[in-house]
Amino acid sequence: MQSDVDPRSLIGRRAVDRDGARIGTVDEVYLDDVTGEPGWAAVRTGFFSRDAFVPLGPSRVEGEVLHVPYARAVIRRAPGFGVGRHLSPEQELRLYRHYGMRVPGED
Repeated sequence: MQSDVDPRSLIGRRAVDRDGARIGTVDEVYLDDVTGEPGWAAVRTGFFSRDAFVPLGPSRVEGEVLHVPYARAVIRRAPGFGVGRHLSPEQELRLYRHYGMRVPGED
């Protein structure tokens, strides 16, 4: 994600998948414990549904929209941990693996 984007400004933005299909609205942004950089966003996927965690590193902001480079089905199957709580290292590891991303510190 662009480094000049204020993480607080992401809250309330519309999020779309790699094909431009609406995922939902950004509910919360989670900062990395080590770097302090935005790492994950919780996206409310519907009025009665849960939040899906999406990685911010490979995502980009265009105008008022957060573009997440994964298919909607992959995003909706992401592990859910509830919002408003700190993501533990184990939870982050599950998210990295779910999205097929390289885990920082693993070679």
